[in-house]
Amino acid sequence: MLKTTRVLTQSLLLSMTAIAAGVQAADYPDHAITYVVPYPPGGTNDSAGRIIAQALEKRLGQPVVVENRGGAAGTVGAGYVAHAKPDGYTLFNASIGNVAIAPQLLPVSFDPFKDFTPLAHIGGSRSVIAVNPKLPIHSVAELIDYAKQHPGELTYGTSGNGTPGNISMEYFRMLSGTDLLHIPYKGSAPALADAVAGHIDVVSDPLANGFVKSGKLRPLAYFGVDKAPDLKGVPSITETWPQWAFSGSFIALAPAKTPAPVVAKLRDTFNQVLSDPQTIKSLEAIGVSAEYKTPAQVDGLINATYTVSKDIIKKANIKSN
Repeated sequence: MLKTTRVLTQSLLLSMTAIAAGVQAADYPDHAITYVVPYPPGGTNDSAGRIIAQALEKRLGQPVVVENRGGAAGTVGAGYVAHAKPDGYTLFNASIGNVAIAPQLLPVSFDPFKDFTPLAHIGGSRSVIAVNPKLPIHSVAELIDYAKQHPGELTYGTSGNGTPGNISMEYFRMLSGTDLLHIPYKGSAPALADAVAGHIDVVSDPLANGFVKSGKLRPLAYFGVDKAPDLKGVPSITETWPQWAFSGSFIALAPAKTPAPVVAKLRDTFNQVLSDPQTIKSLEAIGVSAEYKTPAQVDGLINATYTVSKDIIKKANIKSN
């Protein structure tokens, strides 16, 4: 009798859980969603986050509010989301570096492999490698030749130590056998301003695209394996090194243990958003190529980026700012 009662009780609990999950998914969302951007306003992550938030809002029927939580290479925002209530109302517009690179350089309050649930791959972020137009350099090959003729003299700037731009340029330096001096800045704007002014020779940053189009910087290549319709005539770095295995990406994450029905609804909504021509066009305008990947592929991307960057960080002795 007791055994029968126990079985019936367990069955009832399972049924109630299933019903509750179904109701939860049907009602979700019933109030505003916070979409965390781990940087101050104005950068590529912030711009992409606002494009996505606006598109999500239209489809979910509730406000999607961008909240900027910058600091410590994006790990402040990452930690906030990792420890948020896993109910689908706090989401993370992550740069791949926040979860795959920064934790290797800084003490963090989260486990990048256990504390998040992947929702979507928003797109690849193409960092352009560009030079001041006054330099007699017009291609990657010419940059390599010039750097070898002037060892230790050429400087390159990025938005900081351990950023995807820094990792990419150190990878470039290793593959090319050149000696370039890294000048880390606190953000993209000062690095780009100094490149335009000629205070540094080379810059690597997604926001360089605007200066390239205005003629203030000369593009040599972009770090990425996908096509770049907004950078016509600019080659991918893979044309120089087909084995190139590192590029920036933006991904959407939720806290681990977010209910499966809510995760499923969010994944479906992100898929709709990233299939919309207007969203794709808006992302392309800021140098982000919308590219769908399955949640499993997003997990694989985090792991692969962690592995590749770990090797580069060790060999280049990269430290945090």
